[in-house]
Amino acid sequence: MKRAFDILASGLGLIALSPLFAVLVIWIKADSNGPVFYRQVRVGRGNRDFRLFKFRSMRPDSDKLGLITVGGHDPRVTRSGYYIRKYKLDEFPQLINVFKGDMSLVGPRPEVRKYVDMYTPEQMRVLSVRPGITSLASIRYRNENNILAASDNPDKTYIEQVMPDKLAIDLEYVGKASLWTDIKLIFSTFREIIVH
Repeated sequence: MKRAFDILASGLGLIALSPLFAVLVIWIKADSNGPVFYRQVRVGRGNRDFRLFKFRSMRPDSDKLGLITVGGHDPRVTRSGYYIRKYKLDEFPQLINVFKGDMSLVGPRPEVRKYVDMYTPEQMRVLSVRPGITSLASIRYRNENNILAASDNPDKTYIEQVMPDKLAIDLEYVGKASLWTDIKLIFSTFREIIVH
């Protein structure tokens, strides 16, 4: 049922959001040089790599300066990217990943290999389900960029504090995942975006 829901919802979402996608494509291209989509290798279900789609919100080759984004005014973020990230519009192309089967609408957020290689055997259980566009951990850590921006060593703070806490929350989800839980998390995500 979860996979059927993902296919139906992502397919309808891609159709319904296509006018918005067209506007964002024009905005991104007019604002800075580089591709419209940002494709990054992430780790998915079964510890397998896949390419995650996002609308590009940073300058090309920003990954070379670090994998963590710090604060809303990271100098690598483009002018359009600031608003695209603020309202989570950069995440919408992941509906393509959901439709393809790489991801689910709800599930632990997919991580880059660098950090997955640091997981304990218990934390690796998050890879037993498809990663998601949204999760309870991502809702609770909606201000993650600001937390990291306040740190003298963002990478260390992420590895030692943020990542373990998010994984603990994700493991709770894995233990009691259901379609009803997913639907509630989807509505909670929309509420967070609208309110904040």
